[in-house]
Amino acid sequence: MSSLPSLFFDNLLPIIIIAAVGFILQRALQIDPRGLSRVIFYSFTPAFVFSILASTDIEVNEMLRMAGLAIVISIIMGVLSFAVCRILKLEPRSTSAFILTVAFINAGNYGLSLNSFALGEVGLLWASIFFITSAMMLNSVGVFVATVGRASPKEALIGLLKVPSVYAIPLALLVRVNNIELPHPIWRPIDLIGSAAVPSMLILLGMQISRAGLPKRKDLLFASVGLRMLVSPLIAWFLAPILGLSGIGRQAAILQSAMPSAVLATVIATEYDVEPEFVTGVVLVTTLISPLTLTPLMAMLGI
Repeated sequence: MSSLPSLFFDNLLPIIIIAAVGFILQRALQIDPRGLSRVIFYSFTPAFVFSILASTDIEVNEMLRMAGLAIVISIIMGVLSFAVCRILKLEPRSTSAFILTVAFINAGNYGLSLNSFALGEVGLLWASIFFITSAMMLNSVGVFVATVGRASPKEALIGLLKVPSVYAIPLALLVRVNNIELPHPIWRPIDLIGSAAVPSMLILLGMQISRAGLPKRKDLLFASVGLRMLVSPLIAWFLAPILGLSGIGRQAAILQSAMPSAVLATVIATEYDVEPEFVTGVVLVTTLISPLTLTPLMAMLGI
């Protein structure tokens, strides 16, 4: 087991440095992050999802166990966050924003990077399955949650047809199941575009943090942070062995469940105008405090 300082410097500090580049760029050049966020949303993310899912070596039944955990975690956290919203009698947009910050995880730019540094290539593959499932949930259910805050359920469902990642997932599964080998002129651009997703998301994270402020409602902030950073990994800790995950798969699953609120949630909240300031503020706080929760968690997992 590594010491806490080495866990931090080897695994978390590189992520912080890349995000700091985005932070500095935003402060120095006053770049509007929405342009980058839309590029990520409409091109980098679907290409990454497709390339990872189409090329992974993890067996289908193992993929299903990890995917099942990601889905169950999102559902449980969504139900818990909705219950909090009902108790606090929040209006629809606030409810949508709160659920986005709790139920959807930064399993991509942060989670993939951390698992790669901490668990190596095998850990990255396991984490990728979690991320793909989480991305599918966020780009479908998450978009529905965001749009239902200001539109009818029918309009929200129609809005899903405009999300590229919704199409990338079944196409990748089709390629994988049928052992289709894409021609190099097609595969290489997809792979190159997808490889830009993680670093660009970290840059975007830094840019969003630079522009973010603390949400005005501290009660909602504390509730969101507590559910996302403490309750979620605790649930995953007990669920992982029940779903048959062990070894590196279990470690990756729990680490992914402990990630901060998804940066892509800020993209969706901005795109659909669902209290983006609150969502970005929660992403800011959960990201800033994440070293304090993730470092001891890695030690507990024996990494």
